[in-house]
Amino acid sequence: MPPRAYVVEMQAAGVSVFSLDIKRKVPDPRPFLRLARLIRVWRPEIVHSHMVHANILARIVRPLVRVPVLVCTAHTIDERGRKGSGRLREFLYRLTDPFCDLTTQVSQAGLERYVRVGAVPRHKIRYIPNGVDTERFKPNFEDHLKVRKELGVDGFVWLAVGRFDPPKDYPNMLQAFARVVHKYSNTILLIAGDGPLRETMENMARELGVEKYVKFLGIRRDIPQLMNAADAYVMSSSWEGMPMVLLEASATGLPIVATDVGGNREVVLDGITGFLVPPRNPEALAEAMLRMMDLPEEKRREMGKAARKHIEENFSLDRVVDMWEALYKELLEQKGRR
Repeated sequence: MPPRAYVVEMQAAGVSVFSLDIKRKVPDPRPFLRLARLIRVWRPEIVHSHMVHANILARIVRPLVRVPVLVCTAHTIDERGRKGSGRLREFLYRLTDPFCDLTTQVSQAGLERYVRVGAVPRHKIRYIPNGVDTERFKPNFEDHLKVRKELGVDGFVWLAVGRFDPPKDYPNMLQAFARVVHKYSNTILLIAGDGPLRETMENMARELGVEKYVKFLGIRRDIPQLMNAADAYVMSSSWEGMPMVLLEASATGLPIVATDVGGNREVVLDGITGFLVPPRNPEALAEAMLRMMDLPEEKRREMGKAARKHIEENFSLDRVVDMWEALYKELLEQKGRR
């Protein structure tokens, strides 16, 4: 699809951005030909695709053009999409697996499910988590005061970041937050992001009577600062892989309330760095949010410190980059390229 976010930042960092310019959700051979043409021009030693559509696309293109190594990364535990598309995607993974050298998964839970459903054989899949820049995402009290003043918020501030899409299950979050507001009126929910369901969620906030307690911020480019403005982070997803926002919130020292889906429990240590609850259960989500708010501030601060320590030890960007470089070297050596 034509890119919308982070193009300017990528180009400023010296990373060229090209689009296959897919505009319609119908079969079209042109994106395949565009990708093949780009690979012929660049002549890369490694092609690394991310997420189901790109993974299948890269695999189908491989017989058409020379690709020494193809790595495909899956970012979710369950490839469900439109009704019935999950099984089709898993079938396409199985069908095209011979064209891929290795599939990686961002969560251990996702890896085990892919093997269990037969999407990828165990010997051709490996766990490599997402990594977070702990220098960019870190506690900053000055940002805490500055951003709260800019937004005009006070009291207990919850933050959520993510697209308004079905997997994020924002109805669950808003229904839970309505219960929270019923007990604590001195609280606010900040939601950063955009997407097809945003207007629906704004209407839902009005219907629930919490519109003055919820701020829909749209796309923001100051997420590290926003996270410092919050007292806690909340995620209501129905399914996930290894959410970057949980890594970022943890690195910022935020205690978290999240649904127990995908790789969330690999990031949020229940009772230590936050609380995990069942998905699609606004009562349980609200109860955990209230439990977090009832904790003494010092206890929440301890949770935040434990969260950052967990990230530094397991998900720091430097550590994950080392894992990727080692994997690239290993695969190239297997091909006799190094």
